[in-house]
Amino acid sequence: MLHRPSRRTLLAAGLGMGVLPAWADGDVQALLRAGGVVMAFRHATAPGTFDPPQFRLDDCGTQRNLSEAGRSQARRMGDWFTQRQLQPAQVKSSPWCRCIDTAALAFRPPEIWSALGSPHGAPETTGASHLRELRDALHLASQRTGRFEVWVTHMFVLQDLVQANTQSGEGLVLQAQASGAARVLARLQIA
Repeated sequence: MLHRPSRRTLLAAGLGMGVLPAWADGDVQALLRAGGVVMAFRHATAPGTFDPPQFRLDDCGTQRNLSEAGRSQARRMGDWFTQRQLQPAQVKSSPWCRCIDTAALAFRPPEIWSALGSPHGAPETTGASHLRELRDALHLASQRTGRFEVWVTHMFVLQDLVQANTQSGEGLVLQAQASGAARVLARLQIA
C-alpha cells in the first residue's frame, strides 16, 4: 500500500516535492494569449500553516488571512496581468478568505467554487470528487482557445492535482492532457 505523506510531513520536509523549472515571462504570456489554459494560483502570502481548529468559512476572523505583504503581493499579481493586457475570462476561488481576497485584489471578485477549497480533516488530501470536478473543468477550459481562466486555490489542492508544490502567489499554467490528467505548461512566480 502506498503511503501518502500528511500535510505536517510535507511542511517538515521543506516542501521539496515536485519542484518545477522556471519559464520565461514571454512563454507564460504566449500561453495565456493563445488560451485553452487555466492559470492556477496558490493564494498570496498568509502567515502560518493551518487554520485554527474551529475555523468557519463564513467568518474570515476565524481563518488564516493574507498579511499586508500578501495583500501587496496579490495586487502585484494583478498588475502583472494588467501591464500585459491579459484579461481572464473567468476568475474562480476557493471559499477560504485568503483565496477570495487574493483573487479580488488581483483581478475582481471571484466566483466561489468549493472544488478549489483546501483539504481538511482526515485524510488531508483533496477529495476524489473535487479532483474529478477540477479535471473536468480543466478539460473544458482547455478546449476554449483564445481565452484563459484564473483559479485561486491552496498548495495542497495544486499538489493533489498536478503533483507539484507551489510558493505563495505562484501560478501554474495548466492544460488537460488527452488522458484527462492536468499538465503544467509553465509557472509564474510573483514575489
